[in-house]
This record gives sequence, structure tokens and C-alpha cells, in this order.
Amino acid sequence: MATTFSPVSHLRSVFYTSIAPKTRLSLPDFGSASSWSASANYVKLQVAARGVSAKPLFLKHTVKKRMGVLRCATIEEIEAEKSMIEEDVRERMEKTIENVRSSFNSIRTGRANPAILDKIEVEYYGTPVVLKSIAQISTPDASSLLVQPYDKSSLKSIEKAIVNSDLGMTPNNDGEVIRLSLPQLTSERRKEFSKIVAKQAEEGKVAIRNIRRDAIKSYEKLEKEKKLSEDNVKDLSADLQKVTDEYMKKIDAIYKQKEKELLKV
Repeated sequence: MATTFSPVSHLRSVFYTSIAPKTRLSLPDFGSASSWSASANYVKLQVAARGVSAKPLFLKHTVKKRMGVLRCATIEEIEAEKSMIEEDVRERMEKTIENVRSSFNSIRTGRANPAILDKIEVEYYGTPVVLKSIAQISTPDASSLLVQPYDKSSLKSIEKAIVNSDLGMTPNNDGEVIRLSLPQLTSERRKEFSKIVAKQAEEGKVAIRNIRRDAIKSYEKLEKEKKLSEDNVKDLSADLQKVTDEYMKKIDAIYKQKEKELLKV
């Protein structure tokens, strides 16, 4: 009697012969994104062949563990982050002190000081530039300034810039240099300048507080990432407050000095 060949039976025989004896689930290589679909089907077929229901969550969890391994930050890395924050705080606070001092210097007192021209901008060949970059400024005596441009063709532009400023000085242009005579400050003008200085000092203090606030946020971020404990953040915040107080005192010192110069008759 002739034996009838069944393709389905043959495939079933080959399938169970090659897969059934295996006791562990062997996953294909998941290295490339293009193999995800084929790999998932392969796993489902093998699991189903052994009578176990396929659970996508199990597969997802397994792949996640294989593909992403969390690593805790080392003590050295944490210390490096803390040092970066502290260094940034001091650099920004020092810059704030420089800005406050520069603003104070641009306000004239009873004595001539080249710094009062620091904020004067001159139109030079169609581009605004600071006066001190295109001219040498000196003080021949206690009540006058001498502006000597490197390029004499800029004299008119420099004269115009000084006239349009709020310095209240009339430039004397002799075709070679510009001379400025500082008039005596009236009592009213001194008080007006004193208010401006006080406002600039307060703006400096606000900037210092904002720098402190940013640093606190950085420490709290490290705490959320489990790199710092709550006690660590408290200790660092206390140290940060000491640094903040230090720079607040610096602003107070230069403010008092400037106020003294303004009110001195």
C-alpha cells in the first residue's frame, strides 16, 4: 500500500524535533532595529510550541534589562559636580562685583577720573564702539580730562557722543585733542548721583542672590538624582550662604566708598 506524503505532517515533525527538546528560551540577536519584528515572532512560535503562553511584558522587561544597565555615580564624579557648582558661583559673583564697580566709576565725583567715560559709545565708521578703544584718556589735573584719539578723523564723532551723553560736560575740540573741564557738583546733583549709586548697589545684591538661588537648584537636582542626601544639601547651602554674605559685604564696602566720594565737598 502506497504511503501518502503530507507536507503539513512533515513540517510538524521537523518543528517538534528541532525545538521540543530545548529547555531554555534562546533569544535571537536584538542588536539591530530591523530584526525586532522577526525576533518577536520567533519567540512567540517557540514559546507557543512548548505550551507556554507568550507574555509581551516578560519580553519587554528582559530586553530592557539587557539593553540598559544603570550605573551609580562615583564619589569622584559627585565631588567634581559639586566643585563645578562652587567654582561657577564664585566666578559669577566676582563678575557681579566688577560690574558694580564699573557702574560706580562711570558716575563722576568732584575729582576727574577717566572711568567716567567708560560707557561713552562713539559711531566709528558706521559701528558703535566704546570711546576708550579708539582714544587715550588722561587726567592733566584734578578737574579736567584729555581725550586724544588714535585717528583724528574720529574727533567730531567723539565730541558728538560726549555732548549727547548725560555727563553734563561741554567738550573743547581744538582739532587735535578734546579737553573736558569738570564743573563743580552742586549739592542737588550729588544727591541725585547718590540715589543712582544706591540703586546700582541694590541691583548688584539682587544678582548675587540670584546666583545663590541657581546654585541651590543645582544642589537639589543632585539630591533628586540620589547623588546627595538631604543633609548634604543643607550643609552645602549653609556654606553657600557664607559665600553670599561675603560678596554682599564687598558690595556694601564699594558702595560706601563711592557715596563718600560723592558727598565730599
